[in-house]
Amino acid sequence: CSSDLIVVVTPSDKNGRVNQTILAAAYELGIDKVFRVGGAHAIAALAYGTETIPRVDKIVGPGNIYVATAKKLLFGQCGIDMVAGPSEVAIIADAAAEPVFVAADLLAQAEHDPLASAILLTDSAELAKNVQIEFEKQLEKLSRKEILLQSSENYCGIILADSMRECIQLCNKLAPEHLGLHVQNAWDMLGQIKNAGAVFLGSYSPETIGDYWAGPNHILPTNGSARFSSPLRAEDFLKTSSVISFTKEAMVKHADKIITFANSEGLDAHANAIQKRISE
Repeated sequence: CSSDLIVVVTPSDKNGRVNQTILAAAYELGIDKVFRVGGAHAIAALAYGTETIPRVDKIVGPGNIYVATAKKLLFGQCGIDMVAGPSEVAIIADAAAEPVFVAADLLAQAEHDPLASAILLTDSAELAKNVQIEFEKQLEKLSRKEILLQSSENYCGIILADSMRECIQLCNKLAPEHLGLHVQNAWDMLGQIKNAGAVFLGSYSPETIGDYWAGPNHILPTNGSARFSSPLRAEDFLKTSSVISFTKEAMVKHADKIITFANSEGLDAHANAIQKRISE
């Protein structure tokens, strides 16, 4: 498709209607086309093109396990941002943290999907106990209770560490998608966090703000991939080309070394391309 064409695919509801908030956002952003289709088949349509949906150069955005798998399979046919999901959060909390807030933030992430993960890291046994009580109390009043029960049983937990230092070390090994720092010295601790997709500092910076309001893009690395990748950002929509220009004098100056490298790989045609130029 045209390099400046931006399209959106989004599934409809049970009545065949597209979410009006999504359409409003697309309008405000000046999106060229919105197609009422979702799932793995939408990813395939974008990668290869159909009679109605144009082939695109890059596909970005979150989705369920089928969408993520489709993006992975089609990598190479077009660019993708990352293979993301299921969603996850880790929270580091000290003894001064508010159990109600911590439990609420764990539940907010666990409700995404039965495979979602929410983990608390703390060095306070009292806080751990109070968060567990509050977690179960709040869960009973939430509409996605069935999903929460599945995710909390299989992929959620509380890890009681010996110290905040150990909590940080464990967190850096987990490399979570979202990380909440419910600690008194959140800004000081930030410098010790090496691996996390998005970090939320303090008790009044819940992950929900990142989802809906804060501003930084919220398509984030998951499954430990924050060890080597970053959130989606403007640079992901840019590409570069290397430009090389040697004068004859510059090429001749380095010719012998280049020929040596080529011959060391057994690529004498490469060496020949240099040799022909210095043998004129």
